[in-house]
Amino acid sequence: MEIVQTTLARCGGSRGAVVVIDVLRSFSTAAYAFAAGARQIYLAESPEDAFQLRERLPGALTMGGVGGGGAIPGFDLDNAPSRVPGHDLAGKTLIHCTAAGIKGLLRCAAADPLLAGSLVCAAATARLLLRLRPAHVTLVVTGDWSDRDGDEDRACADYLAALLRGQTPDPRLFAARVAASDFGRRFGSPAYPALPAADVAYAAAVDRFDFAMPVRREADRMLLEPISPDTMARWRAD
Repeated sequence: MEIVQTTLARCGGSRGAVVVIDVLRSFSTAAYAFAAGARQIYLAESPEDAFQLRERLPGALTMGGVGGGGAIPGFDLDNAPSRVPGHDLAGKTLIHCTAAGIKGLLRCAAADPLLAGSLVCAAATARLLLRLRPAHVTLVVTGDWSDRDGDEDRACADYLAALLRGQTPDPRLFAARVAASDFGRRFGSPAYPALPAADVAYAAAVDRFDFAMPVRREADRMLLEPISPDTMARWRAD
């Protein structure tokens, strides 16, 4: 299995197996939403797209944030994993819009399979890929910006790569890189009130959840659904 890493800026058109990684915070938030009972998460390219989709999906909730972590006016939930457990999402459909992770999935729409990745469900993501046995896997680091080193996402990519190679890496080493990353150090700072300190610990809880988050296509839409070990053997990418 060939494993390569790329960035959000360079991932467009990636084919084969692709994992788009956003530890702080898109796909940590998505994982906690699934753990809270959410049934599926639709991808929205922009807030306007999300609002239009909500009109077509009665009862759906919007979730997400803009660049820098700020909440989107009019959205039901923000993009903070530490705030998800306070909501009853049992059976709910969500619509997710973020500046990095969701855009990465949309840019990699040609990939097969295409998965959302974060540290909280990394081992399950690796197990699903190992079942599918792709010849080539691309790991997309979405947090690499001009003012951020993206090491929280690169840590997840390195951890996934080690698991895919059959190694037994120490999760603590990768969890520590989340708080030490450029973006991780902003959480809890008065200069960034939209970034709660608790989000770092929530996002760095390596392998907290035993499910992967592959993309499913539905007509003109893409959505995430959780795939647990008991269904992995039967799952195939569309």
